[in-house]
Amino acid sequence: MRRYQQTAILILIVFLVSCAKEVALPIKAHFEVTAESNDYSVPVRVTINNLTEGADTYQWAFEGGEPSSSTDKNPGMVRYNRPGSYTIDLKASNRDGSNETFQYQIQIDEAIIPKFEAHIVDDNYPPVTVNIENMTTGADRYQWKFEKGIPSQSKEKSPQHIVFNEPGDHVIILEASNGRETQLVSDTITVTPDIYADFDYQVAFDDDDFQVPVSLTFVNKSISATNFEWTFDTAVPSSSMETNPTITIHTPGVHQLKLKASNSKRSHTITKEITIYDDTNLRIINNVKLGISSAHNNNNVGAFYSTTSREVYIEEGIPLDDGSIIDVAFFALNQDFNFNKFVSPDEVGDYTFEPIPNAKHTKFINLQESCECEASLTVVEFDAMEDDTLLSEMTIEETIGGIQDFDDTEVPRIVLFETWDGRKGAIKIKEFVQDGANSHIVMDVKVQKQ
Repeated sequence: MRRYQQTAILILIVFLVSCAKEVALPIKAHFEVTAESNDYSVPVRVTINNLTEGADTYQWAFEGGEPSSSTDKNPGMVRYNRPGSYTIDLKASNRDGSNETFQYQIQIDEAIIPKFEAHIVDDNYPPVTVNIENMTTGADRYQWKFEKGIPSQSKEKSPQHIVFNEPGDHVIILEASNGRETQLVSDTITVTPDIYADFDYQVAFDDDDFQVPVSLTFVNKSISATNFEWTFDTAVPSSSMETNPTITIHTPGVHQLKLKASNSKRSHTITKEITIYDDTNLRIINNVKLGISSAHNNNNVGAFYSTTSREVYIEEGIPLDDGSIIDVAFFALNQDFNFNKFVSPDEVGDYTFEPIPNAKHTKFINLQESCECEASLTVVEFDAMEDDTLLSEMTIEETIGGIQDFDDTEVPRIVLFETWDGRKGAIKIKEFVQDGANSHIVMDVKVQKQ
């Protein structure tokens, strides 16, 4: 009996083992694909996440990918360099001889490279018209934004006739998309300031008292203009198309100066007035400082003066080639001002000064009270002088008494003179300033222009 039981058990085991070999383990093939940064535009990098169950052998095929195949359970990164639709195949199998396949279709997009050019029509004077040339690749959807433009946005591929009216910088933004990915690019166009006409003028040096004739050179300050039309009804010339013309006004009165500035789109006009006065033939110069001899020779306060250039000259500032422009020289022995006199420029070598090259002779009457001559001018007459009538009637004579020195006891003091070219004038010494080696006088001058 026992032997029979053992035999039965053995038969049962063989039967069970035989049945186990016939039932193979099933396979469920599956995987997930994830694009790096969710970017499906070439180059694309994808990661395979194998979710297969019941397999121990894997055969991967990556159409269009690098690598093109793998036998790893998780093949890692696969790279796609060309756009298109590709299949990822997985064949999974096990030792029981079971196998199953799973496929995944992946769409690789062309890289989106946004690019455009904004073409300004004609020029960038407002209003500015812009046409867009879209050179984007890899996209089929476009969203445009035009900062302060008309229109302000568009979905056209290449929008045309966008108008910008406001001066300044305006940003144009393009969002290019293929439905899964969007790329942005921007550019800036500049609209110049709106046209504005404006000008100033510079008067010729000899005409800065605005007495006829007066020459003016214009300084054009217009904005966003390319063409200019000047009108001067009472000047010579009476009109001009130059940018910065020069004119001369010969008659006293109020004169209009008109400028019309324009560009290819707009124009703007401005009119200014200028008042021109009668010619008094009298140049009035105030607060001229002339130093004592030490101040001049030490190049601190000059003792030489030109009624033409209206400049004071120190020792090192004298024109070495031609000093004929200097027509007044002042000599003061010291800061106490007990010995002072105006001397002719061609005689300064006798008074501790270096001679002036090509100096000319000026007649002086330092002491009217000792002149014993007909020329005479009081302080009241000097102050009231508005034209050269009194000067023109004078005869300036150099006499022994008239050229003598004076001190500082009489303030103000009037000194008369006549330059080598026949211009008569008067000096009013207003102040003797004691300042050591830099002591000086302060004077006003009235002299004929010609």
